[in-house]
Amino acid sequence: MDQPTFADLEYESKKCKTRREIFLERMDGLIPWKQLVERIRPFYPKAGRGRRPYALSMMLRIHCVQAFYNLSDPGMEDMLYR
Repeated sequence: MDQPTFADLEYESKKCKTRREIFLERMDGLIPWKQLVERIRPFYPKAGRGRRPYALSMMLRIHCVQAFYNLSDPGMEDMLYR
């Protein structure tokens, strides 16, 4: 077992959750990620020539957040960098 870091200990003692944590927990509870990823995987681009594609699960989550908040592509990009 690894020794916990100071950041781990501080996070464990935190009492209330942020809105971001609450939203992500709710989204994980509502959406069946494994089934969606397996259904999309055959059509998702594979690594080969050119740039490597982003991980499918990450792109799926980004797309869902963009749809939930009705964000444009530049708006979602700004949200990711914040």
